[in-house]
Amino acid sequence: MADRSRSDAYWAANKRLIYLCLAIWAFVSFGLGIILRPMISGISVGGADLGFWFAQQGSIYTFLILIFFYAWRMNKIDREHGVEE
Repeated sequence: MADRSRSDAYWAANKRLIYLCLAIWAFVSFGLGIILRPMISGISVGGADLGFWFAQQGSIYTFLILIFFYAWRMNKIDREHGVEE
């Protein structure tokens, strides 16, 4: 029974991390790149407005950062739950 609760705790932590990363990525790609674009279009980044930059580059950079953050955090979660490689 203790094995089951440890497994449930591990997967709960894993799912929380996944949902957090997906929420951040959705906010940056859809929120800043599409929905909030008119509000941030007056700010210039590299010759283009900030909304266009988020739609074209910002969401990709955020995704790459989230990949490394996810790997780092999952290694920490694995160690906490005793399932590291």
